[in-house]
Amino acid sequence: MHYFIIFFVLLSTSSLATAQQRQSSNISQGSSLTPTITSSWLSSSGLYAFGFYQRGNGGYAVGVFLAGIPKKTVVWTARRDDPPVSANATLLFTEGRLVLQTAQSGQDTTYIADIAQTASYASMLDTGNFVLYNSDGEILWQSFKYPTDTLLPNQTLSAGMELFSSVSETDQSTGFFRLKMQSDGNLVQYPKDTPDTAPYSYWSATTFGTGDKVTLNLDVDGNLYLLNATSFKLQNLTSGVYKTRGTIFMMRIDSDGVFRLYSHSLGNSSRWSIVWNSTSDRCDPKGLCGLNSFCILNDLAPGCRCLPGFSSANQDNKTSGCERNFTAESCKSKDKKYTLEELENTSWEDVSYSVLSQTSKEDCSQACLVDCNCEAALFKDGVCRKQRLPLRYGRRAGDSYIALIKVEETSESSTDGILPTREGKKEISTNIIIIISCLFVSLILVIVAIFGIILHRYHVSAYRRIPYNGNICFCGDIAPRSFRYAELERMTGDFREEIGRGSSGTVYKGTVMNDGEKKRQANRDLAMEKLKEGNVNAATEHFQILRLENIEFVVAPYEADAQLAYLSSLEVEKGGIVAVITEDSDLIV
Repeated sequence: MHYFIIFFVLLSTSSLATAQQRQSSNISQGSSLTPTITSSWLSSSGLYAFGFYQRGNGGYAVGVFLAGIPKKTVVWTARRDDPPVSANATLLFTEGRLVLQTAQSGQDTTYIADIAQTASYASMLDTGNFVLYNSDGEILWQSFKYPTDTLLPNQTLSAGMELFSSVSETDQSTGFFRLKMQSDGNLVQYPKDTPDTAPYSYWSATTFGTGDKVTLNLDVDGNLYLLNATSFKLQNLTSGVYKTRGTIFMMRIDSDGVFRLYSHSLGNSSRWSIVWNSTSDRCDPKGLCGLNSFCILNDLAPGCRCLPGFSSANQDNKTSGCERNFTAESCKSKDKKYTLEELENTSWEDVSYSVLSQTSKEDCSQACLVDCNCEAALFKDGVCRKQRLPLRYGRRAGDSYIALIKVEETSESSTDGILPTREGKKEISTNIIIIISCLFVSLILVIVAIFGIILHRYHVSAYRRIPYNGNICFCGDIAPRSFRYAELERMTGDFREEIGRGSSGTVYKGTVMNDGEKKRQANRDLAMEKLKEGNVNAATEHFQILRLENIEFVVAPYEADAQLAYLSSLEVEKGGIVAVITEDSDLIV
């Protein structure tokens, strides 16, 4: 008997504790929240909260989030596609309804939960489920029945229901991908706004035909599985052996289109860890890169590039796709010419309007080029598929597909990535630095070349001016030069005064301009010193020897009879002339 009494006491204590826990998390009518003062209602453990959270940098939204971890994680959003509200908004639990007021007058109101009856109280449960109850404690409405992008433990996705990804981690409005629990028993992923048919799916559990009441379930130990109406487990998506003390799980379809199972250790980590994901190829989600672009993998991270002849429509939004960087005119116009650019191992959605079989790549290109309706073609295994724009679901594929894109001959093809990644910015910055450096070096070389040309032309001009400026000289700043026969005639007065004659030459006297006594004297002294030493070869370095019409001339400063005798004895050709400059700046030839 006493065992029964003990059991009854323990049961009563447990019931009382449960009631107190439930009572402590209950929200009574008349309660209210604001974004800046009391912003949320916590669950009894403080792990989950319902209320306002900051949505990006543009305001606030209402939802359920994990408040008991360092990084606040939103798991459900009310009216997710409504614009964010300002800091003066108020959430009221009044007259059995949850009402969001966004104006001070209270005239601009929105109902959070659509219920037919009035609710007596609400509760934020430790499971992450926000619930409205009637006076009998029966559930009128619960957030678990209206999931957005996340499943929590003990939450199910019933047949006909679907999850939609968020736009981004900070923007919980409806994104571009969906996960649907179909009525045929199959769990399938699609892009948003597409039919539930195989050509649009990019992942499935391959459980079609297993019943019309199959559900997707997540247990507290991290086991994610499909269950039929008879509670038979059709398929385990995960093994479910991840449970450790103080670990929580959630399943989410992320903004990149992949749905993943996450775990979080409450005591040891501030980050979520990926336990399982639907695919390891992050280019699998169709539509990740928008129209007229294709997805590539760079170190397992997805990137988006425009097709040749296209440019990014919006650099900040990869799903905005690409648009032509030239104006397409009728192919019958003779003003513009087109060509086809080739991309290997690239494919997209097949919406061909014409298919040519048993053809070559060259014939496929020509067939598209002359077809006014053809703007691109896919070629593989002798089959040519002609298509119109826009092209979607493009990606680099590991098969032998060859994409042929029609572009204007004069247009520059664009294959720039439109993901605003840091790696892309670094690559662009490096390219800019290289280009600027090359331009700077080229500019320096051009300046040097121009300066050299100007200097060369100056010296050439100086040489050319000498015969015509009326003053012929041995200029110290100009190297030894050749004299024209007409110049020698003018300087010697038509060879009038003969002052000497040798065995192989005749000496005449003439006059030139003095270019400075010091330079001329130094030149004479050095030449005569070499002559006195008997160094004929060294002395002739100070003479100017030229050849004109097969007659050799020697032009040199005149210095005494010894030099005259030497000059007369120079071995020049028959009929040669020797020109000598006297001390009086006279030229003797």
